[in-house]
Amino acid sequence: MKGSSKRKFEVVEVGRVENDFLEEVPDDYHDKTSKMIVHDEYTDSLLGLEENSHIAVLCWLDRSDRKIQRVHPMADKSNPLTGVFSTRSPVRPNPISYTVCELLELDENVLHVNGLDMLNGTPVIDFKSYTTKYNIKSPRFPDWVPERDRNE
Repeated sequence: MKGSSKRKFEVVEVGRVENDFLEEVPDDYHDKTSKMIVHDEYTDSLLGLEENSHIAVLCWLDRSDRKIQRVHPMADKSNPLTGVFSTRSPVRPNPISYTVCELLELDENVLHVNGLDMLNGTPVIDFKSYTTKYNIKSPRFPDWVPERDRNE
């Protein structure tokens, strides 16, 4: 695509994360409850979401450095320098996160979830119902991915 111009897209915040994670996400975030407050104009879009046990949450990592292209995965210098597209690092050209959470409750425009690995105030850009239809049967991982992250 040499010489072609890059297109830009507009992404709109549909809600915001509320939790106690002010500067970093704790290791035990899977056991912690967060809320997502959905803006009033998007509450109709939540109809039926409560029928799901789990949802996919997409967020905009607004505090991430968008210029960094290589990282040591999991901020561990013993891991090889790796392109951000090969990691789950929050730093990336388009800092979009994807997390599957357990939906505990939907109360009007407030979603209560377990397992959201986002900082307090992070903009939410979308929700999707979770399905196992797209699960990969035998995924392959780089050597630096811990065993605990291979079998979740």
